Amino acid sequence: MSIEINRIHKSFGAYQALKDVSLNIRDGELVTLLGPSGSGKTTLLRVIAGLEEPDAHPETAIRFHGEDVRETQIGSRQVGFVFQHYALFRHMSVFENVAFGLRVRPRRQRPSKLAINSRVHELLKLVQLDGLAGRYPSQLSGGQRQRVALARALAIEPKVLLLDEPFGALDAKVRQGLREWLRRLHDEIHVTTILVTHDQEEALEVADRVVVMNAGRVEQDGTPEDVFHRPQSEFVMDFLGRVNVFHARIEDGRAWWDNVPLDVPGRFDHGQGQAHVYIRPHELEIELQRNGHPAIEANVTRINPAGAVAKVGLMSAAGRDIHVDIPLERLEVLALRPGDRVYLSPRKARVFVPEYVI
Repeated sequence: MSIEINRIHKSFGAYQALKDVSLNIRDGELVTLLGPSGSGKTTLLRVIAGLEEPDAHPETAIRFHGEDVRETQIGSRQVGFVFQHYALFRHMSVFENVAFGLRVRPRRQRPSKLAINSRVHELLKLVQLDGLAGRYPSQLSGGQRQRVALARALAIEPKVLLLDEPFGALDAKVRQGLREWLRRLHDEIHVTTILVTHDQEEALEVADRVVVMNAGRVEQDGTPEDVFHRPQSEFVMDFLGRVNVFHARIEDGRAWWDNVPLDVPGRFDHGQGQAHVYIRPHELEIELQRNGHPAIEANVTRINPAGAVAKVGLMSAAGRDIHVDIPLERLEVLALRPGDRVYLSPRKARVFVPEYVI
């Protein structure tokens, strides 16, 4: 089931939650809507589900496989919805929770008891909960409850699966395991899926495509690689992952970070002005001495070697905090100590000036 969203606006009183949002999702694709609280991602999901009506606009359309569904009732859109807080029926067993959507269908569309029993056990096996059919939600872990919620959403054989922060109430380790499981499940069932999250790592790890939202608009739509390595705005660059932000000056068509000239591909003839330089922690090199390349001086303030890489905190001469990630082997070679003076040079930098990105 492909989804086409065209010119969606949504206001709640004077607050404009969605501002001219358009989006295309291919059949069988897993897309994440990523953004901070208030960016409009959950509102967009609810509009797609039919839980919210978009504002009237002559070009607004919500199409499932080419058919506009704005006048289609929620129950007829064949959408499965999974919420953050499970929304399971506490008085029902796991089996009955999963079977609920099948049992409440109109009599003519309701499967037989045998078919319901077969479908529920098939789904519980799919979500790795076979053997727990007789338990109640209070007897399950958070991760197990969320898998029950997902099985219940899948029971009605939805054409579209909508997930609203489904792992947000779980601890980090459980979330990690569930998102890996969700990706494997999606590769098996190939149902068109939209996942709302504010967790950048989750979005980049799970999705085929990431839609970054901000203040009710789509900032960027692309593959995880595209949005992380080729951000189209300062917001996307700053929101995705840890990043160092520096002020730079534009002189004679070049960007200067302190005394370090930054190579800028293509024409850059804005003359004089100000810019922002964004450098991710792993894109900075640390040297103990000047090596002939332009570099800025900094003092080491702290070192945290606990992890896959060592995280080094530094203070520039201008009093700005700088974060650098280096391999543990490199830390051993440098033998850094707090207070050491070092020299930093970027392997890669991104320069943003008003209305332009380099």
